[in-house]
Amino acid sequence: GHTGSNAIAYSAYKKLNYKPDDFTALTDLSWFPNVLTVPTSSPYKSVADLIADMKARPGKVSYASAGVGQTTHLTGELFKMRVGADALHVPYKGSTPATMAVVAGEVNFMFDNLVQALPQVKGGKERALAVTGPRRDPSLPQVPTMAEAGVKDAVVVGWLGFFVPSKAPADVRKKLADSLITVLNDPEVRKQISGLGSTPGGQPQADFAKMVAKAVVVWREVIE
Repeated sequence: GHTGSNAIAYSAYKKLNYKPDDFTALTDLSWFPNVLTVPTSSPYKSVADLIADMKARPGKVSYASAGVGQTTHLTGELFKMRVGADALHVPYKGSTPATMAVVAGEVNFMFDNLVQALPQVKGGKERALAVTGPRRDPSLPQVPTMAEAGVKDAVVVGWLGFFVPSKAPADVRKKLADSLITVLNDPEVRKQISGLGSTPGGQPQADFAKMVAKAVVVWREVIE
C-alpha cells in the first residue's frame, strides 16, 4: 500500500470498498519527501518570497500538480492552509508534464516528488526552496526543511509500506512484520533503496502504524 491507497483515498472518495480498520500496517518499505521547486528564472529565492507574493496577489500565483488528489496537489493545498494565502492549482496529467511546466515557467511553483525533481534541480533547471520531510534530505543538504523556512506543521512524506488484512492471525502478522523489518534493515537492501532516491524503511510495526494513522488524519483535514 502507499500514501494514496491507505491514507488519501479514505477521504478523497465518497464511496470506497475498504476502510482503515480492514488493514494492519506492518512496516514501511521506503519514504520520500516532496520538494518545493520554482523555475530557475523565478524571482523567489526563498519560501518567504513565495508566501509574500501569494499574499500580495491572492489567487494569481500558480502551482502545478500531477493531478487532482495526488500528493503534489494536496501538499499545495496544505501549504495554502498553513500560510493563510491562496494560489491557483493547475493540474497536469502526470508528474513529468507538471515538472516540465515548472521548468518552462508555465507555473510559479510545485511540490514535486523529490525523485522526480532531483535531476532538474541538480541540472540547474529548477530551484529548490524547501523539502517537506522532517529533516534535510542528504541529496539536497543545502535546502532547508519547511519548518526551517518558517512554515510549521507542513511535514509531508510519501511512503510505500506493507499491510495485511486485519483478520490475519496475530502470530502471522508478527512473523511477517519481524521478517520484513529484518530484511529491510540489511545494509545491502538499504543501499539499493537509497539508490532509488528514497529513504529505506523497516521501522517497528507500531511506529509505521502511527505514521499511517497520522497521514489519514492530515489528508482528511486538507480534503475536507
